[in-house]
Amino acid sequence: MSDDGRVTYGLRAIGVVHSPFGEPADIPREWNCRKGAFDAVAGELEIFPEHAEGLDGLEPGSSLVVLFVFHKAGYSHLKVTPPGETEPRGVFASRSPHRPNPIGLTVVRLAAREGNVLKVTGLDMVEGTPIIDIKPA
Repeated sequence: MSDDGRVTYGLRAIGVVHSPFGEPADIPREWNCRKGAFDAVAGELEIFPEHAEGLDGLEPGSSLVVLFVFHKAGYSHLKVTPPGETEPRGVFASRSPHRPNPIGLTVVRLAAREGNVLKVTGLDMVEGTPIIDIKPA
């Protein structure tokens, strides 16, 4: 803990995303405005072998909450203007990746598990995104 009472936590990735989107710019911005826009986007969550045992009990068809790092987000902003809007708002009232702690959260649907690889739909992350946790929705 630092002198001002702030705590720093060390997190490490448990896996990596394999996505049809190579860069953030490859994700159509207008999709972020439409509910369910990513439902058909398929990809994989590759969990590192040392964490694969933690996948036991996940069932195809279930929804998973994935916590990840916005590893390509760049500098954080406290005010952002979301897609489709004209007025800025605080970053904590948005889904912007440009955050003080670049942690993202998304929900995907599990299609299948092949060993340490989860085949999912509903993917809205870019290739190589570090996964820091998975939880049932």
